[in-house]
Amino acid sequence: QVRLVESGGGSVQAGGSLSLSCAASGYTYGMAWFRQAPGKEREGVAVRNLDRSTSYADSVKGRFTISKDNARNTLYLQMNSLEPEDTGIYYCAADSRSRLRVPVPLNVADFGYWGQGTQVTVSS
Repeated sequence: QVRLVESGGGSVQAGGSLSLSCAASGYTYGMAWFRQAPGKEREGVAVRNLDRSTSYADSVKGRFTISKDNARNTLYLQMNSLEPEDTGIYYCAADSRSRLRVPVPLNVADFGYWGQGTQVTVSS
């Protein structure tokens, strides 16, 4: 069983930066960040695969960076040049299967473990 705990959300003005963390307990394979804006479906933001490759949604490429500290079993998301459209609840997710890479575009159904979410609000 894997437990995921996110931290680091908050409020920032457009153009600002935030960093999210996701501490995992238990062995993890691929891990990802999703987000959900009010009234919208949960969407994949970025994934860090078991083979250490990464993939990003087009909307965040060049602005967000996903990374993982294996020693601490912690996933990070550095978010720069934030836009109001980035507002939402950000969720950490872990793949329950030992795949080298999770298929993209990211799909909620491919992840068996989820954190409780952390709010990110970007004001214009």
